Amino acid sequence: MKIFNRLADQFKKVQPLSEGLYHMQAPADQKPLRIHLRVLKDGAGLLILNASTVLHLNPTAAEYAYHFIKGAAPEDAAKEIASRYRITRVQALEDYNEFADRIQTLIETPDLDPVSFLDFERVAPHSADLTAPLRLDCALTYRVPKGTQPDVAPAKRVTRELTTDEWRAILDKAWQAGIPHVTFTGGEPTLRDDLPDLIAHAEKLGQVCGLLTDGAALSNKKYLDILLQTGLDHILLVLHPEDADAWKAINLILPADIFLTVHLTVNKATAKDGEKTVEKLAKAGVRNLSLSTPDKKFLGDMLAIQNKANAHNFTMRWDLPVPYSESNPAAVETEDDKVPAGAGRAWLYVEPDGDVLPAQGEADKVMGNFLNDAWEKIYHSS
Repeated sequence: MKIFNRLADQFKKVQPLSEGLYHMQAPADQKPLRIHLRVLKDGAGLLILNASTVLHLNPTAAEYAYHFIKGAAPEDAAKEIASRYRITRVQALEDYNEFADRIQTLIETPDLDPVSFLDFERVAPHSADLTAPLRLDCALTYRVPKGTQPDVAPAKRVTRELTTDEWRAILDKAWQAGIPHVTFTGGEPTLRDDLPDLIAHAEKLGQVCGLLTDGAALSNKKYLDILLQTGLDHILLVLHPEDADAWKAINLILPADIFLTVHLTVNKATAKDGEKTVEKLAKAGVRNLSLSTPDKKFLGDMLAIQNKANAHNFTMRWDLPVPYSESNPAAVETEDDKVPAGAGRAWLYVEPDGDVLPAQGEADKVMGNFLNDAWEKIYHSS
């Protein structure tokens, strides 16, 4: 942006902001919003909006973002900026207001391309030189509900589950490392009685918090309300189309003030009626859909279901944790590997005993133990 180029020559003579993670959250009576600014050693930054849009900022832009996140009055921000750079307070105020207006536009228009419309540099998927991942997927348990095939979770891989205090310590360590987003997964994480306590702890730290679940427990409105009041930000519901409780949960979640994505694993049981399932989801009011398949012989079915979803104007989500799956349409379309994988860089996966994997299912690539090993050792091993 021109306002940042104007100050670029001056920045080399200015001490950059302190390295760290800065955070703001909208008040409870406003539309959900979390903004994280990760300032790097050289003063550059990553601005993360609702854990979904990631913008790369040069040191000057990072300074504007810092004042924006701190809620500084424009006049105060301009005064501070003018005192640090050879620029008038009038010009600093104009530049700051332009930055704030553009960020607000991006917040209010989630489908807006920040490159084409806002003249920001957007980070290509998972390509940034990250000092910490953007998300930590925490498998709280490998237990599964009664009646579920026991082999859907690798229960034999772990000999114990971490305690509540141990998981709190991991969340603290993740926040200190600069990880702004956690998801609780499994197994079935709602089988842990302390799930609300862990969500509350992540909320207290300032992390965006998501839940991957089969939805059965969320068909109980009282339990769903507890999770929402505790601070849950988004839900990825792994749909078993024949499960009446899952559909009940969807109907309870949709009116609530929370982001919902429904995931459908395309396999022998779901492929035949997959397009009808999409139509039913559309009729219910679901707007976000995730697809994957554990068997490449169902790729054709999966792509047909995706086409049906596109016809119903679903937004397809490919970067959330997905259980028991290896392929999705995005991966199929990028077999030339032009888009770098995010596993081990943009996100990490923690097993119920604290062992860290690049992603779910990569059991032969243990990077360390999040509870016992130094963070630098874990992340640099990737």
